Amino acid sequence: MVLSVRVKRELKEEAERLGIDFRAVVERALEEEIRKIKRLRFKKLVDEALDSMNVSVEVWMRTVKESRAER
Repeated sequence: MVLSVRVKRELKEEAERLGIDFRAVVERALEEEIRKIKRLRFKKLVDEALDSMNVSVEVWMRTVKESRAER
């Protein structure tokens, strides 16, 4: 896939002078942003689930730890 991005001329020129691999930088930034968004969405789902069960995070964590200890 080809992706076109507009950046300030000064940034492009400086990056070229420094030998920065644009593709690697863009891929890494996208991967990080995807991970961040997925973590935030998962946290929101967990928070909503805990709210609907009327359970605090602390109680839930303690229950999970106790359950693991019983195994």
